Amino acid sequence: MKTMIQSSAALVVLITTLAAAAPMPALRVSENQRFLVTTDGQPFFWLGDTAWELFHRLNREDAVHYLNHRARHGFTVIQAVALAELDGLNDPNPYGHKPLLNNDPTKPDVKDGPNNDYWDHVDFIVTEANRRGIYVGMLPTWGDKWNKKWGVGPEIFTPQNAEVYGEWLGRRYQSAGIIWILGGDRPVENDTHKEITRAMARGLRKGDGGAHLMTWHPSGGSGSAQYFHGEEWLSFNMRQNGHVAEFTGRYDKTREDYNRTPIKPVLDGEPIYEDHPVSFDANKLGHSTAADVRRPLYWNLFTGAFGHTYGHHSVWQMWSPGKNPVNNPLMPWREAIEQPGATQMQHGKNLILSRPFLTRVPDDSIIVTDRVPTSVPGAGRYRFVATRDTSGSYAMVYAPVGRTFKVRMDKITGAKVKAWWFNPRTGTAEAIGEFPNTGERAFTPPQLGEQLDWILVLDDATKSFPVPGKRQP
Repeated sequence: MKTMIQSSAALVVLITTLAAAAPMPALRVSENQRFLVTTDGQPFFWLGDTAWELFHRLNREDAVHYLNHRARHGFTVIQAVALAELDGLNDPNPYGHKPLLNNDPTKPDVKDGPNNDYWDHVDFIVTEANRRGIYVGMLPTWGDKWNKKWGVGPEIFTPQNAEVYGEWLGRRYQSAGIIWILGGDRPVENDTHKEITRAMARGLRKGDGGAHLMTWHPSGGSGSAQYFHGEEWLSFNMRQNGHVAEFTGRYDKTREDYNRTPIKPVLDGEPIYEDHPVSFDANKLGHSTAADVRRPLYWNLFTGAFGHTYGHHSVWQMWSPGKNPVNNPLMPWREAIEQPGATQMQHGKNLILSRPFLTRVPDDSIIVTDRVPTSVPGAGRYRFVATRDTSGSYAMVYAPVGRTFKVRMDKITGAKVKAWWFNPRTGTAEAIGEFPNTGERAFTPPQLGEQLDWILVLDDATKSFPVPGKRQP
C-alpha cells in the first residue's frame, strides 16, 4: 500500500500550528471507569452537539458564528464528520474542495499552503473550536462509505485502506483537541465491517500515538457495546437511543450499557433531535419540542451517562435555502441554533457539576413506587428517574411531569435534608426547606402540568452545597 503524499515539513508546521493555537487538556477515563476527566483528574462533562455536516457545508464565517453560539451556551464537544454523509465525497465544500483524490482514502487531496484544500478548512474549524474550549468529536467517515445502507455512497473502505487513512488522519490531528468517533450510523452486518472499524482504530492509534479517546457511533436504537464492548481501543460506549420520545425501550438502554462488564463509561451520542419528526413519522406524531429533548438529557444522565449529546434536525445537516433538505427541516440552521432546547442543555451540565461528580450513580430506589406504578415512576414519555452520590451526600429526582411523588429520605446521610426545586427550563433553583431524615416524604412541584418538568434536589444539610446549578467554590 502506498503511503499518502504529504510532505514532512508541511505536516510538522500543521501540527505545531494546531498545538500552539489551541492547547486543550488531554482527556482520559476516570479511575472508577464511569466518567471522563482531564489528565489532572478534573471532571469533564460532555455536552455535545451533532453538527455532522459542519466541515462540508459551512464556510469559515458561518462556522465561527455557529461555534461562538455553542461555546456561549456551554457546549464542550461538537460532533462532525470528515467524509460527510450528504455526498461528502463528490459535493465540494463552500470553497470548491473535495476531501480525496479519485475517492481514494489513501490519497487525501492536500495542497501546499494554508487555505488551498478541504483539509485546510477542517483544520480551521478544529482550531477555532479548540480556541473556544470545545473538543471536536471527529468521525473519520460517515458509515455509508463502508456500508451503504442509506445515504450517498460510494463504498470506498476496506480493512487495508481504512488503516492507512486512519493513520494519516491521526497524525494530522495528533496535537488537536479531538475525540475519535468511528462508525457513523450504520449497522455492523458482517466480519468485514468489523475489520474495517478495527483497522481504522489501529491506524488512528499509529497516527496519534494514543493521544485521544476513541468510541463508535452506532445506528438507531443500538450501541457500540453491542459490537465492540470488550475491545481495547473502545474508550467508552456510545449509544444512539434515537429519534423516539419514550423512555421505555430506548432510553432505558443507557442503564443496560452502564451495567455491562468490563465497566466502561456510557453516553447517548444521538437522542431525539429538536424539531425532528417524532419516530420519523411526522404525519402521525408531529415534530419534537424542547420538552422532548430535555427529557432524554436527564433520563440519560440519571441512569448512568457521563454526559449528553443534543441535536437539532436543521443543524445536523446545516440546512439553509438552496441546500437539499433531508426529511423536511423546519427552519434554516442559523435560526435553529437559537431554539430553546439547545440553550437549556447547559442547565443540566451546570446542575451535575454543582455536586460531587465522580461519585454519582443511578438509583431509582429513591423514588417510592405509587399505588399506580405507571404514574410514578411512570412509563413512556413520563418516566421518573433518580441519581445520587455514593456516600449519600445528595440525590436528585427528575420528574418529567408536574405530579406529586414520594421519596425515601434515608437515601441521604445526615440528620436533616435540605430540599430544592431545580427548573430545567431556566436553570434556576428554589429552596423548599430542611426536613428530618426519616421515612418517606411527598413533594409537589411548584407547577403542575404535563410539559412542566422539574428536578428535586436533596442534600445532606451539613454539606453546605451551593445552590443547584451553581458551581462549587
